[in-house]
Amino acid sequence: MAAIPKAVAALRKVTGELHRYPDAACAELKQKLAKRLKVEASQIVVGNGSDEILVLALRAFVEPGDEVVVAEPTFLVYALQAKASGAKVVSVPLSGLRYDLSAMREAITKHTKLVFIANPDNPTGTYVTKRELEEFLSGLPEQVVVVLDEAYYEFVEAKNYPQSLAYLDRAPVIITRTFSKAYGLAGLRVGYGIARPSLIAALEAVREPFNVNRLAQEAATAALDDT
Repeated sequence: MAAIPKAVAALRKVTGELHRYPDAACAELKQKLAKRLKVEASQIVVGNGSDEILVLALRAFVEPGDEVVVAEPTFLVYALQAKASGAKVVSVPLSGLRYDLSAMREAITKHTKLVFIANPDNPTGTYVTKRELEEFLSGLPEQVVVVLDEAYYEFVEAKNYPQSLAYLDRAPVIITRTFSKAYGLAGLRVGYGIARPSLIAALEAVREPFNVNRLAQEAATAALDDT
């Protein structure tokens, strides 16, 4: 997939200003995303690809010895980065190439801090339905944060796919999305997370300054106008 044309045009305009540091807060991109998603800017964090948001979640909420629940197989970054953070990775096999949320729920203990759910999944392409996700989120232990990795969100057409933004006030979820896929900006590495303000504040507290370069910010901001 080629890069979005308006993003390419924005890159050409900013190449003469590469001596300037990027906006450390990604304020313009946050505001534009907030308007598009109908949330507050305080509910968004921007990262060096959505992968960085996954790492920030581990950095913010997981201590060595804590448990992280993942599916097997699924996106490799979850287990790799969880192990790097010193966590115990609890892997739950897929069932018929789909996430087995019932089994993942049973795998949660008092030591579980994060659960990663790729929806749609990478590499299988299957997805968790609205009913399945709502049942999973209902009554989770208070220490558990659920990361919903929606890197392929824009490609979903299924009617029973959950619109996860509706759960921001109902459960401790962090939704991650990216400009790499639908917008064709994989080479610039820019993604974002959406969550309640308290969770975003925890992610911001462990985020490095200038984590998203200026080219990426300009291209992503422009890409939002090119649907």
